[in-house]
Amino acid sequence: MNRELRGDADRIVKASIRAVLPDEAVRRALKEFSLGGGRILLIAAGKAGWQMAKAAVDTLGNVDGGVVATKYGHVMGDIPGVICCEAGHPVLDRNSFAATQRALDLVSGLSAEDSVLFLLSGGGSALFEKPLIPGGELQDITQQLLSCGADIVEMNTVRKRLSAVKGGRFAQACVPARVFSVVLSDILGDPLDMIASGPAYPDSSTCEQALAIAEKYRLRLSDRARELLRSETPKALDNVTTRITGSVRELCAAAARECAALGYEPLLLTDHLDCEAREAGRFLASVLRTHAGCGKKLAFIAGGETVVHVTGGGLGGRNQELALAAAPGIAGLNAAVFSVGSDGTDGPTDAAGGMVDGDTLSELRAKGLDSFSVLRENDAYRALGAVDSLILTGPTGTNVNDVAVGLLG
Repeated sequence: MNRELRGDADRIVKASIRAVLPDEAVRRALKEFSLGGGRILLIAAGKAGWQMAKAAVDTLGNVDGGVVATKYGHVMGDIPGVICCEAGHPVLDRNSFAATQRALDLVSGLSAEDSVLFLLSGGGSALFEKPLIPGGELQDITQQLLSCGADIVEMNTVRKRLSAVKGGRFAQACVPARVFSVVLSDILGDPLDMIASGPAYPDSSTCEQALAIAEKYRLRLSDRARELLRSETPKALDNVTTRITGSVRELCAAAARECAALGYEPLLLTDHLDCEAREAGRFLASVLRTHAGCGKKLAFIAGGETVVHVTGGGLGGRNQELALAAAPGIAGLNAAVFSVGSDGTDGPTDAAGGMVDGDTLSELRAKGLDSFSVLRENDAYRALGAVDSLILTGPTGTNVNDVAVGLLG
């Protein structure tokens, strides 16, 4: 492992994530809201839910009740007046349903003078859910969508029609109270109706689109689920005010600033990366190989969220697959590729992502590992772990997609 490049990568990762932490963004958004004179209730859903709720309560001083629904391992302490719940992600579980029911119970019977502060971040689709079909069936449909390579918009178009809270239905449950929604975006282009499946935003997707996605991926659906895909979601909500607090564009800009501070000439390739993880890794490697020998330190930055088509039974995530797929293309170069999820977890692992350099391919071979076979088995976690190439940050408290960087030393 090239220690200099690894050190630079660590600094870029830390600086990028630090710039998109939700604390200051939540405080800034609250200054724009007039919460009224009634009760103030707080609901936070998503992988950044605890961090957002903590910042909100610290700013307001107190709330009249609250519920946080976030991922396992993401609650970092008590918040006064707020019940903090952990649940499954990316596949929802019974704790997701229990936390959501607590939230619905809390907002029932409100008056027009009351306010609901709704703090939303990526991962809310799994963490904030009351299904209209049996929970086991919804889990199966979610797993089907994850395994077939459906993107996040396709997944949410289907899931919001199977839910009593998604697609604007949570905001309907709060009527007549006002809902003030603060959103940390994890979807390219910041479509508010798709972030966590838009519990407090009118839905722009249609039944026809949902049915077409089911047909495209040949989803196994019960008659009840198929019937729900034909039911329309709210197209207008007059009790909601929404503010976006962060996005992948800010993540990429922060990465570029740190690259420049380290002496690299940064170039933002895209902040709309949405292809297969392996393709993105191979592309970044090809860009580095093209510019190798130019005599400059260069950094090529790509933000977004790739997908993985599951073909094996291994362990990994999209960022780890992206990095590993770049290893053959940069073999022998004074170069590195790393990719990291801003939330600190990549797939069902404790890694935020992975990093490879010009030596990684030979290091893998010395361990008896072939990168192509590993990718076929979707086993990037174990392979990168074997050569000390996992990026481990722990839960970060934010979630604004991923950033991948190619460094040319």
